Amino acid sequence: MDYSISIHLSLSGALLLLNTAFLLTEWGATVKPEWVCEFVAAVTHYALLCCFTWMAIEALHLYLLLIKVFNTYYKHYLLRLSAAGWGIPGVIVAVSLGVKDVKQFYGVTEMSMADTNQTSNICWITDATFFYSLNLVYFTVIFIFNSGILVLVASRICKMKRALRVGAKASTHPARYSESCKSGLTVLSLTFLMGTTWGLAFLGLGYINYPILYLFCILNSTQGFFIFLWICLSARKQRKRQMEDKVTSTPMKSSAYSLSHHPLG
Repeated sequence: MDYSISIHLSLSGALLLLNTAFLLTEWGATVKPEWVCEFVAAVTHYALLCCFTWMAIEALHLYLLLIKVFNTYYKHYLLRLSAAGWGIPGVIVAVSLGVKDVKQFYGVTEMSMADTNQTSNICWITDATFFYSLNLVYFTVIFIFNSGILVLVASRICKMKRALRVGAKASTHPARYSESCKSGLTVLSLTFLMGTTWGLAFLGLGYINYPILYLFCILNSTQGFFIFLWICLSARKQRKRQMEDKVTSTPMKSSAYSLSHHPLG
């Protein structure tokens, strides 16, 4: 059974949770009870870690599906992935909240606007050391892993296209161009799917680089849209495959029925 669509939906759910919680961060800083802002900050942090984790799961699933083996059965596969995707960030945030009496990690944080004197209060991580040591290391490990998987998948796609081209007859230049475009679009979609566009954040560290920041915001804001297109295309291919299986299985069933009801049978 292919669990790809379920994994895509889980990543989309994590992104939806992140965007929804982020919209509440500025509002939560204005509410009087302090626990409201702490809750909003913790949910935002949890959603961010869930996004990173499900991006890594996307890469792992693609590796198992395309690189390692094609059809391998893993017991409770989706349940294990869901436990990792939603559970690991939950443990991290729960531990961070559990040491509240020792160190406060969530609450009102003052953000200063670049090149201006304006400041804004939001609900987020209050300790800079905790933020960089956890989030940056967590994302760096996932980014390296996903980038490696993306390179392996891209090389495998190129090898498969080359093998098909050698095995088939010589195709025309428009057909080759169309195949190259499809392969390029596939790799580009996988780049969004595995969140490697988030790696642009490394290029914006230490100094203000407005082109990189704008590109980072545009690409990651449209990540959900590209995942939606990928899900639609995957569902369409799956329905087409099911229809083909039904068409091929129908003649076999009818012939078996004829043999079983044959007068000489």
